[in-house]
Amino acid sequence: MTRTCQAPGGILSDRLERVSWRQLRLCLRTVMVVAVLTTLPARTALSGIDPDTRFTPLVAAVLTQPQSVRATDGAYHLAYELLLTNASALQVEVTAVEVRDEGSHQPLLTLMGPALSSGMNPIAASVENGGDSSIASSSVSIVWLDVTVPSRADIPRDVEHRITGSMVAASGGTPIPFDIVVARIPINEAKPPVLSPPVGPGIWLASEGCCHDVTHHRHTLVPVNGELAVPQRFAIDFFRLDNQFRAWVGDAANLDSYVSYGQPILAAADGVVVDVLDGLPDQSPPQPPPIPPINETVGNNVVVRIAPDVYTLYAHMKPRSVLVSKGQRVKRGQELGRIGTSGNSTTPHLHFQIMTTATFFPTDSTPYVFDAFTLVAKESERIWDDNLGLQPTGTLPISPLAPTQFRNTMPLDRDIIIFPMGR
Repeated sequence: MTRTCQAPGGILSDRLERVSWRQLRLCLRTVMVVAVLTTLPARTALSGIDPDTRFTPLVAAVLTQPQSVRATDGAYHLAYELLLTNASALQVEVTAVEVRDEGSHQPLLTLMGPALSSGMNPIAASVENGGDSSIASSSVSIVWLDVTVPSRADIPRDVEHRITGSMVAASGGTPIPFDIVVARIPINEAKPPVLSPPVGPGIWLASEGCCHDVTHHRHTLVPVNGELAVPQRFAIDFFRLDNQFRAWVGDAANLDSYVSYGQPILAAADGVVVDVLDGLPDQSPPQPPPIPPINETVGNNVVVRIAPDVYTLYAHMKPRSVLVSKGQRVKRGQELGRIGTSGNSTTPHLHFQIMTTATFFPTDSTPYVFDAFTLVAKESERIWDDNLGLQPTGTLPISPLAPTQFRNTMPLDRDIIIFPMGR
């Protein structure tokens, strides 16, 4: 490091006018260690630059505008992702990520220690395989956030993200701490759509739903057409259960053994059908199928536009069961087709979600609520589509709950609910 770069307040303050632009550029590659913690003094700041402006080792961005939704735990959830890019020449060790109300600076969520390392990973890795709170030089990591507040009145208008950590040279040396505030973003104040059930009355497992649990829906980041997205953030896989909480009875290799198979799929809201795919074969349980072509990911499906930039997706339908056509208007509760296991599916279920586009790839996934259901149990162990048919029996491990009725609420991952008779 050159002599002019050795001390805070040297190159970046009193002696700025004495340093050539070549020296400045060279210094800025290594002076991040210093500059990230140093603010230009007011007397040397260029006109129009806030005196609190600083260089930061991390660049932050979000993949969606957070929108709150009330869930069965009674809390309002803001589920979204924070991308952190290490723009320095040193490795960054993140020690804490704090989401704060931008107005009051009060913390809403703090991740540190095991909670941080398990909820953060490089974008090309999977959080299922273990997290990592370090970010190599010129690399990007994602932090999976689930901010909860007790009431709608507690939802902030804007949030900011405080990141603390240190920069460490590959050759060792004393870590250089930093404490920065990044990604000041507004909250989407719109209320989620209120929907009726997309399936008939009965007992249903809401699998892979939002928000905290590690699931394929919530924690799958995909690059499509040059954009990063989490297209299934609020998706739910619905599995029909019998009154003994069995998902299948008999031979797990037989589609007809699954209680979900052939069950009606219903329009969750009035709208216009904008896309239909039918004719793809069902997959053969219980082994997971090969990954299909990208245009067959959601199998036989129906997409319905229910509002501007709001689309409902009904996926993995039974072959030749689709009852509607593109351009057709449908009413809430109208049958659209039957549950199958086409596309990227191992066992019969309905994949349901809201999308911001008329196609699954690319899209964003936003929250929604159901107008009425009763919570009766929780699945006590993780059993999802890919391993459901591989279990010794089709009986799910459950923790019974005192039946609780909910209105205008979103089921959480592994909730077992009862949808009422049609209203």
